[in-house]
Amino acid sequence: MLNLKFIEENPKLVIQRLKIKNFDATQIVDQIIGLYDRKRDVQTKTDHMRAEMNNLSKKIGKLFQEKKIKEANQAKARTSVLKDGIKEADDEYSKIDSKIFDLQVLLPNMPAEIVPEGKTSEENVVVKKCGNIPDLSKSKLPHWELTSKYDIIDFELGVKITGAGFPVYKGQGTRLQRALINFFLDQARDAGYLEIEPPYMVNAESGFGTGQLPDKEGQMYYVGEDKFYLIPTAEVPVTNMYRDVILDEKDLPVKNTAYSACFRREAGSYGKDVRGLNRLHQFNKVEIVQIVKPEDSYKVLDEMVAYVESLVKKLELPYRIVRLCGGDISFTSALTYDFEVFSAAQEKWLEVSSVSNFESFQSNRLKLRYRDKETKKTVVAHTLNGSALALPRIVAALLENNQTPEGIKIPEVLVPYCGFDMIK
Repeated sequence: MLNLKFIEENPKLVIQRLKIKNFDATQIVDQIIGLYDRKRDVQTKTDHMRAEMNNLSKKIGKLFQEKKIKEANQAKARTSVLKDGIKEADDEYSKIDSKIFDLQVLLPNMPAEIVPEGKTSEENVVVKKCGNIPDLSKSKLPHWELTSKYDIIDFELGVKITGAGFPVYKGQGTRLQRALINFFLDQARDAGYLEIEPPYMVNAESGFGTGQLPDKEGQMYYVGEDKFYLIPTAEVPVTNMYRDVILDEKDLPVKNTAYSACFRREAGSYGKDVRGLNRLHQFNKVEIVQIVKPEDSYKVLDEMVAYVESLVKKLELPYRIVRLCGGDISFTSALTYDFEVFSAAQEKWLEVSSVSNFESFQSNRLKLRYRDKETKKTVVAHTLNGSALALPRIVAALLENNQTPEGIKIPEVLVPYCGFDMIK
């Protein structure tokens, strides 16, 4: 969340920058400023009462010693009034604090200066485009027909077992999934990321820490009796490993990677864009997370973008890198780059990764800090994460782009992981 002091000192800037996200923060910021002023008034009043009570406490004993009983009792009565006043002021202070916090968490992260204005994904900015789009014959098939033809993914069986958006992978389809997961994890480890195997359910504190709650509560599956949430991405449990933690500066950057199943309700999704693997309720993904010093976070963001680009290149997929506009960037992100691969049969671009810098937004919620080795003071860290990569649309593009009359060709880099070079 945004730092309270920063909001109080820069209200116009906060309102102005959040307009880029098409979020009108005027009313919330004005309420926060008003409550902040009231909080200071209450604190000043409390300080005066405490100072008066301390002075009276020192005088009471002396007045009794001097046999000034009436004055001593008057002073005692006054201290009793002051105690009640301090308690009332402390209660009011706590209520104001709570109100400020409730408003504070409603504010999205401020977008970086280079985030373009815009309301929809149509206004995102393409910053790079690479690879050759395959020229397939007119008989090309979309992946949902290819998976049926080769009996590698069964969407209808998933509907029978659970519901739409929960496909069943079979045979070579299962091995392709596992190959991609292992390939991505091996690449991440080679790049210096420590592999983590996280829980697939988290508590509300974890959901709040990374910004899914309260913003995306309706998009998460909730286990009511235990009050747990199924994770939408491994980012949530991995980043929350460092909640309420003070790291040593020498331990930065922290680099973690994790494979997990991901669960998203995707409420309101419908139409042709959700067909097949395009949008699922359960899918697999390998995530990368970094915790860094503030002055390093944008350099690290560029490094993470370059790393994800290397994965897409090795899979021999045509891709483009897109800088998200204000209306398409997430609640928590300051700057996000999406990777999209071209789906030859569907003739459209499919998002397969988002790489984001959250600056201090998540860390403020998580109370994640590091200790400066020179000053010994604690500093709020910056967090970043990226999909490296999400499997469903990668699989869709691989199947569609590599279809041949003989079968579906497996990219060379995956052959050692799959144990076959063609889906037949």
